[in-house]
Amino acid sequence: MTGVVLFIAVLAALLAIPLTLTFQVSWQEVFRTDAELTWAFGLVRKRILPAELKNVTSKSEKPDRRPRRSWQSGYTKPNILSALRQKGFRRRITRLVGDVWHAVHKKDVKMRLRIGLGDPADTGQLWAVLGPISGMLGSVQDVSVKIEPEFIDETLELVGNGSIRIIPIQMIYLAAAFMLSPPIWRVIKQMRTEEP
Repeated sequence: MTGVVLFIAVLAALLAIPLTLTFQVSWQEVFRTDAELTWAFGLVRKRILPAELKNVTSKSEKPDRRPRRSWQSGYTKPNILSALRQKGFRRRITRLVGDVWHAVHKKDVKMRLRIGLGDPADTGQLWAVLGPISGMLGSVQDVSVKIEPEFIDETLELVGNGSIRIIPIQMIYLAAAFMLSPPIWRVIKQMRTEEP
């Protein structure tokens, strides 16, 4: 019993040590990233080497197939949209983003996200969640975050750089509180009942 308690105490102490991520990222048709993780106040460093990940559609044998087909062919899209229609779910997502945003120590962070689902109605429902989040993030000092909707074409573009510091145990707590909240369980139950 003493060994278990000691193990939990050591694990909690390790998870309480801040983790810093310095990054540059861009995602248009090609995903590029250059980042470095620093832990234990600089004693441990891990460089995430620059990488390029081409869009899966660029490797397809049929280049005229739009990525939006994958959104329309399965049941994932209706499930996501039905979840977005629930006010409690939207509020819980917004609250999670706010909690994580306040828990993260940010330095010179600049982010720009442009997103569209290819259907103006679907993009509008997604913007019902992203709009308040965009407004909240845009009011933070020393941080520049812009989220823009694209109502015409299916789009996902991301450009950003900066440095963030998190406490892992705090992130675990926020994730657990989110997953155990009643609105999330209601959405999960609904998705399971809608599966073919």
